Formats: sequence, structure tokens, C-alpha cells
Amino acid sequence: MDKSIDRRGFFSRIIDFYKISSPSSENSSTSDFKRLRWATFLSATVGYALYYVCRLSMNIVRKPIVEDGVFTETELGIIGSCLFFVYAVGKMANGFLADRCNARRFLATGLLLTAIVNLVLGLTNMFIVFAVLWGLNGWFQSMGAPACVVSLNRWYDSKNRGTFYGFWSASHNLGEAITFITIALLVSWSSWRMGMIGAGVIGLIGFAMLLIFMRDTPQSQGFLLDRTSTVDNKKGETSSEDFNKAQKAVLKSPAIWILALASAFMYISRYAVNSWGVFYLEAQKGYDTLDASLIISISSVCGIVGTVASGLISDKFFNGSRNVPALVFGLMNVAALCLFLLVPGENFWIDVTAMVMFGLGIGVLICFLGGLMAVDIAPRAAAGAALGVVGIASYIGAGLQDVMNGILIEGNKTVINGVDTYDFTYINWFWIGAALLSVLLTLLVWNAKRSDN
Repeated sequence: MDKSIDRRGFFSRIIDFYKISSPSSENSSTSDFKRLRWATFLSATVGYALYYVCRLSMNIVRKPIVEDGVFTETELGIIGSCLFFVYAVGKMANGFLADRCNARRFLATGLLLTAIVNLVLGLTNMFIVFAVLWGLNGWFQSMGAPACVVSLNRWYDSKNRGTFYGFWSASHNLGEAITFITIALLVSWSSWRMGMIGAGVIGLIGFAMLLIFMRDTPQSQGFLLDRTSTVDNKKGETSSEDFNKAQKAVLKSPAIWILALASAFMYISRYAVNSWGVFYLEAQKGYDTLDASLIISISSVCGIVGTVASGLISDKFFNGSRNVPALVFGLMNVAALCLFLLVPGENFWIDVTAMVMFGLGIGVLICFLGGLMAVDIAPRAAAGAALGVVGIASYIGAGLQDVMNGILIEGNKTVINGVDTYDFTYINWFWIGAALLSVLLTLLVWNAKRSDN
């Protein structure tokens, strides 16, 4: 009986630890508000970038692991897939949890746990341990984006949220840069184990940074951000019933599910180019590997520009509306794929132009369709839930495109005089069709509005 009481007390303390922060005495200082909001935004952005270091570390150490005879390529593929599919489910589940949690502690916990996974994996070479822990890492990784979006939703109103959401969305590019510089250097100087351990150490530094600089809600610092918020600004609290009502509204919203489907089709075209673009240029257009990689990398660079500019464009030129820019850049995405796939032969500057257009378009669409448009129309207390619905659909789309592209490419391969020859006709229309369907679905929610009561 005493042990049962102790267990209940233990879980109650955990629940209390992750509750949204209680309100503080009123603070009307504009300078304090701006300072704390900037500190929260920057720490969340850098913190999420460091999430990516603990996610991409495996990509850097794969070749050294194979060369050391630790795992085969097939085993590494299985290990990698564990993170991908757990992440898809976790992003939705943690989206619903993040709405109800202290964003600072939720985000910091995920970064701490993913850092520990990297540290442990740097000390073992057992396949089952790698597979299980890397799968768990997918869950811990899925705690990052929902917590950041919930924080943005708490600290910024709809007129400014898009701008800062756009800047925050570029954090994964920052994480990629940090990973490719620091982890690659550690591996080259020492070993793959040091690369994994180094990623873990970087994650621990980020964990400390979040605890020091990030804040949970404006109300906990004495500020009243939005008097129309679902949060009662006088009490600084939202009841469990309010959260349940808001999250049910997300699940029942046809507009959010349509946006999730639009995002899934956009992710098909995004990951099709990222995963198979180099292969396509080599096999179909005759580029060598270096030139093909250079062309595809241009889309990633331009994606940073598109992502950063996306919210600024909608906030400054369209009064916070995402519909017109989503349509324009969605059509740009379709046009880029047509230019890339339907112009035959090796035309370097045409292909470069196509990837510039594709990168800019996808950069904007990742921000808008990948979460912001759903957050805009979801009840304020359910921003994480909205991101979760879009997230699970998006990553299912990303996973399915890999399977479909593999089947279509292998199924239309012939061997002529010992040389593999591919017919990419079905691939062309699969990629272009997915991008076009994404645009058409987005048009269906043109007049959708936030459903706060």
C-alpha cells in the first residue's frame, strides 16, 4: 500500500514538473519582454539545431562503421529506419503532449535524452542496442519541433509569428552545418565512436543552454501577450478541459487534415529530389557523381533562403496570410520539377535554374504546409497537436516515396549490352503529380480561419 502511494506520488511529481509554468506578478516593462522573448526564441532555435546534430551524427559515421566491420550496409539501413518511423509516430504524440507542457522543460528533456543516446552508442557495437536506442532516439527527436512551435505560439501573435517561424525553420540547416563541420572533424581526427560521443557532448551543452536562457510562457514572466488567447491571461492557466476541447477541434478539422495531406504530397516531391535526384541526373542525363551532387546541393542552399524569407514575405506583404505565397511557391515547385524532369539531356544551367526554383519553393512550403498554416487555423492551445497531425502525414509521405521510387525505378530498368538503362517516364509524373496535388489540396483551405471560441 505504501509502495503504491509512493508510485502515485512519484508520477504526480513528474506531471507537476512538466506542467505549464504558473503566472508571475504583472510586469509591464517592454524592454524586459523583448529581451526575454529574444532569449527564448534564439535558445529554442539553436537548441533545435543541436537536436539535428544528435540526429545526423549517424549519417557521418556510417562509412567508418562499415570500414571497421562493425555493421553491414543493410544493418545500418535497418538501424536508420528505426528512427524514421518512430519519429513519424512520435511527432504526432508529442505534439499533443507539448500543448500541455512547460515548453522549456519539454524541449530540454528531449535534447538531454537524445544526447545520452549518442553518448551510449559511442561506447557499444551491438546491433540490437544500436537498433533499439536509435529507434528511441526517433522518439526523443520528435519532442523538439512541437515544443519549439508551442513556444513560438505562446510568445508571438499571428502578425509576427510567421516571420519568426520562418527563421526558426532554418534551424535544421544550421544543425546540418554544425554536424558536417564538427562531427566530420572529430571522426577524421579520431574515430566514429568519437563522432557519436562528440554529438552527445554538443547535445548536453544545448541542454544547459535551454535551461539557462529559455522561458516557458510570457505569463510566467508577468506579461499578458494576447487577451484573446485560449490561455486565461489573468490566471495564466488553461484547464485540462480546454486542452481536450482544443485538441479534439484539431482532430475534427477537415482543413487541418487537408493541409496534412497537402504537406504529405509536398514531402514526396521534396524527398524524391533529395534522395533520388543525384541518381536521376547520373542515370538519365549522364552527369558524373560530382556534378550531379553539386546541382542537387544548390536546392538545399536555396531552401535556406526560402525558409527564412517565407514568414517575412507573408507577414510584411500579405498581412499574415499564407494562402497567396503558398500558391505562388507551390506552382514554382511544379514548374521547377517540369524543367528538371522534362527537358532532356545534359543542360547544366537549366538544371541549376530548376534546382534554384525548387529550393526556394520547397523552403517556403516546408514552413507553410509543414506546420505554420495548420498552426494559424488551429485553436491557440493546440498548436502542438496541429503540428503533430501535419508531421505524421508528412513523414509517412516521405517514407512512402522512397518505397515507390525504388519500385518504379527498378521495375522500369533494362540491361542492354551489360549496361543498366532506365525509363523514368513514371518517375517524372509521380514527382510532378505529387507536387501538383499538393497545390490543389492547399487551394481547398483558402478561406480556413482559426477555430478558437
